[in-house]
Order: sequence, then structure tokens, then C-alpha cells
Amino acid sequence: MNARKDSGLLEAVDRYYSERIEAFGATPAGVDWNGRDSQELRFSQLLRIVTDEPFSLNDVGCGYGALVDYLDAQGFRYEYLGLDISEPMVRMAKLRHGARPNCSFEVSRESTHVADYSVASGIFNVKLDATDEDWLAYILDAIQALDRASRKGFAFNCLTRYSDPERMRANLFYADPCFLFDHCKRRLSRHVAILHDYGLYEFTMLVRKQEASAP
Repeated sequence: MNARKDSGLLEAVDRYYSERIEAFGATPAGVDWNGRDSQELRFSQLLRIVTDEPFSLNDVGCGYGALVDYLDAQGFRYEYLGLDISEPMVRMAKLRHGARPNCSFEVSRESTHVADYSVASGIFNVKLDATDEDWLAYILDAIQALDRASRKGFAFNCLTRYSDPERMRANLFYADPCFLFDHCKRRLSRHVAILHDYGLYEFTMLVRKQEASAP
């Protein structure tokens, strides 16, 4: 994708999310989610990529660091790097978790640090005025970046094209899970799974870089 066009897309998204966190604070509404239950349900699906502990994790689009709270509540042992394009988001995340020795945060669109796993929750949903073609090009670039930054595998979620038409909004992007499955399967790994059965108008893609151990 053209770098200048990509930058323009993300500048608009940066403004959108920065306004959300400044208006609603460290809450699900601050990262444009409906509530804590659905936010944590998304986390549980993304973390199905993790198969061993302790592990290192890149959280791309970390928001105010809500995933850290979830990881702690579930008793995971981990090293965490949170990244977000919104400076107010990262500032809030650092305020909440920045003093912890196992957590760090950066203002960035992608990680240059290779971790065991990477996850991205919600970063592909809000396209605002971007065309579907331009937004899909951005998604494919971002998936490549997740792949580069992940040693064992990565996971991301998207709103689904199978959403009820009357619920779909023009400023959101609804991805074709079959297209993205095919893209990841052909270009990135033989070990790809779609989770599309957890009650939300979205799906989660898991891309593993190694075969599961034999029983």
C-alpha cells in the first residue's frame, strides 16, 4: 500500500481513538467497545493462540492496557509489550501498568520486537471514510507485520461480512473471513484457524508457525 495513503488512514483513526480515550477514560467505551464482557470474550479467543508458558506477547492496538488486566486475572506468566498509534492511549496504559517490570508500552503502529506471540484486537474495524479497497490493503500490510513480529504465532479479529445487513455501519469494515483465511493459509502458514462461533458479529484468526506437539 502507498505509504502516504496508509499514513493518512491511520492519522484519522488516531484522532478517533484519542478522542474516545479522552472522553471515556480507561473503560471499554474508551476503546470503542460495548462493554467489558464482550471485550474479555475477545481476549479469550485471541489468547487461544498461546500454547505454552511463560511467553512474550506483542499487543498491537493495546489501548489503555486492558489485556494486561485480563492476563493477570487468568494467571498467565508473561512478558508484555503494548503498542498503539494513539499517544493518549499509551499514556493511559503507562499510567496504569508502566511501573511493572514485565510490561512496557510504545507509540507505534507495529512492533519491531519479535515476541513469541502477537495479538491485535479491534484495530481493523474502524475505517471511517477510507474505501474498502484501501482499508483491506492496510489490513494485509498489518497482518504481514504481525507475522514478522511473532516467533510462534499471532491472532487478530475482524468484524465479519456475515453480519446482519441492518446492523452494519458505513464507517466500519466487515472482512471476508474466507478471503483472509486463504491469504494466511497460502502466504504465511499451513496452520490457520478461524473462530466464528462465539456470539459476536466478528471472527478471530489464529495463525500458528509450528505444528502442535504430538500427544
